[in-house]
Amino acid sequence: MSEAAPAAETVEAIIRHRLSSAVGGWRGSVETALPTIAFVIGWTITTSLRPSLIAAGVAAVVLAGLRLAQRQSLQYVLSAVFATAIAAFFALRSGRAQDVFLPGILINLAYAAATLVSVLAKWPFIGFLVGAGDPEAKTDPLRWRRDPSMVAVCSRLTLVTTAMFALRVAIMYPLYLAGNVAALGVAKIALGWPLWAAAIAVMGGMLMRGATPHTPLPER
Repeated sequence: MSEAAPAAETVEAIIRHRLSSAVGGWRGSVETALPTIAFVIGWTITTSLRPSLIAAGVAAVVLAGLRLAQRQSLQYVLSAVFATAIAAFFALRSGRAQDVFLPGILINLAYAAATLVSVLAKWPFIGFLVGAGDPEAKTDPLRWRRDPSMVAVCSRLTLVTTAMFALRVAIMYPLYLAGNVAALGVAKIALGWPLWAAAIAVMGGMLMRGATPHTPLPER
């Protein structure tokens, strides 16, 4: 039987606790970024699409091999492999190196729209992450939704992620239109883990400063 949260606990404190495991480690971030770095290096040296894509693929395979050798999870490597495969499909179809970055731009545009809609609909995206960390989630996965204070705080946090996704699009789309492959590579790396860490820091600051009273939900 799980312990109930103390009545004096704030909404922000509950959310901090439940989101504490949501941030990936440095290795996952490196594994996600390395195929892009390999592609940009390959393009800089050869200015040829296929060798650059092969370099990205080799980087992903090496990373996967290291994980398998250590009997560790392939979660981040598989994400990088999937992203590399989609990017290669787009680029090979068009023959333009900048199209490697088009799927990521479109995905971030979709995420920005989806997270904004989730806030407007009062089903904020962050709320689902908070709900997943709720010890009562197995029996009532949407119990967080019945707490207006929880919804309000999660909405503000979700808007931070909306701004993050929108910033990526705002910076990378003009570079895509200009066909600046090197700048796109730098932007993708800089706007990846570092921007996500900055967003986490902003959300952490909001949660540290906030003191929204939490009222335990009545039993259903």
